Amino acid sequence: MRRAGLLWAALWALLLPRVNAQEGILHASGNGIPPLTKDYCIRYNRSWISLPNTLDNVASSSLENLTSKVFCSNSEVPSTLVIKDKAVVVMKGNCSFMDKARTAQSHGAKILLIASKTGLSSSDTKTDVQNVTIPVALVSYNDIMDMQQALGARINVTLYSPSLPEFDYSMVVIFLIAVLTVALGGYWSGVSELEDLKAVASPEDRETRRKKEENVTFTPLTVIIFVVICCAMLLLLYFFYKWLVYVIISVFCLASAMSLYNCLSALIRKLSFGQCRISCCNKSIEVRLIFLAGFCIATAVVWAVFRNEDRWAWILQDILGVAFCLNFIKTLKMPNFKSCVILLGLLLLYDVFFVFITPFITKNGESIMIEVAAGPFGNSEKNDGNLVEGPAERSAPHEKLPVVIRVPRLEYSALTLCGMPFSLLGFGDIIVPGLLVAYCRRFDIQTRSSSVYYVSCNIAYAVGMVLTFVVLALMKMGQPALLYLVPCTLITSSLVAWRRKEMKKFWQGSSYQGKMTLEDT
Repeated sequence: MRRAGLLWAALWALLLPRVNAQEGILHASGNGIPPLTKDYCIRYNRSWISLPNTLDNVASSSLENLTSKVFCSNSEVPSTLVIKDKAVVVMKGNCSFMDKARTAQSHGAKILLIASKTGLSSSDTKTDVQNVTIPVALVSYNDIMDMQQALGARINVTLYSPSLPEFDYSMVVIFLIAVLTVALGGYWSGVSELEDLKAVASPEDRETRRKKEENVTFTPLTVIIFVVICCAMLLLLYFFYKWLVYVIISVFCLASAMSLYNCLSALIRKLSFGQCRISCCNKSIEVRLIFLAGFCIATAVVWAVFRNEDRWAWILQDILGVAFCLNFIKTLKMPNFKSCVILLGLLLLYDVFFVFITPFITKNGESIMIEVAAGPFGNSEKNDGNLVEGPAERSAPHEKLPVVIRVPRLEYSALTLCGMPFSLLGFGDIIVPGLLVAYCRRFDIQTRSSSVYYVSCNIAYAVGMVLTFVVLALMKMGQPALLYLVPCTLITSSLVAWRRKEMKKFWQGSSYQGKMTLEDT
């Protein structure tokens, strides 16, 4: 049951949310002394307007709240209303954004803000915007209400879009978490391999080891079936996200709680104190492990309850996520390099296909991976170049798949206000190369090769992560990390085996070792 839960939980660990949006900042200030200021997220289309990168030398505009109107025609604007040189906020509805913009512009408005409680969409084309010269941006209706409550009735606003930082130091934290998790998971797998070898030589240890054995071995056929199920799960999420997301959150809670218990219990068992036991139903169990199980369950439950609290829930998600990755790398064993090549190669194709190829297949031109990452409101969060679209205001928080390591961005930008305040790395980008690192560690132990494969593969993984970050900084868009991690790790491992003249042994793995043992006997 535990094995099945871990394998099922891994089917969705390969998803990495990627968000494509045009974000800016609405800087609002009150008229108090000293004036209170607050920033809010806006979304706009860069093909329509360009916003300044800073607030320097940019004049603010007085905000006129007209959210009781939609501004679809001049007849809606009272003759007594003066909006010249003001920023006007109106509600979305009944007509296109450009109709609203032309109405506001004809009455002298300086900025048009469109507030919405639902997903925004427009059928405007590039020809429709030729006569519109004022900035048009989308803003949350809840933000307008918060603005009035926090800053008062008289508010001045300025729109700007700061340049994205070339590099965010949260990437360093992501890098350290990923590399240390892969290295520790591989080392733990090696410790398990040593225990297996000792059990072979001792009948008593063999019986004890058999009772504790929880490892799962992937054959080439199992690898292919696993990847096919991954594709099926992704497609099911694409069509039935709003129901399956809660199933996946539940699976994550169960799998991560078990993984956290396995990780911590392995450490606690090394301690020589606190080993008192209690007996129940002809079984004896250490009291400290009972408390540990309660702690792990409580951690997962607290995360589940407060998972949408961005200020601190990410810490629990990262702890549970790292434990899940470590336990998975240790539990799932690749029997040989051939299975590693098949698994990493197929998952690389899986990642590339669902990110880069599916936009040519889907009706809306979006990749299935991004649609799944965006969730049930994905269709109202995309931008097709001519449309300006924004996120829906939801009565409940937008549920997202808990399949990433999250670290808050350390550099301030519009992303920190517009739903992407975190740097992200998918569990799959840790687990998949980690399985190869674990195999290299076990092979080092089997051949007594003084960790050369393990160290080399870890270095290759670190180089692949650096390469991913470099491409990310240059292209300014999310990257499928496996596109760089898989070639780095596979090529490096192959070169080490070729240089040491052990490629046949490395390729066949444990089956080769078994043949050699039979020949020796």
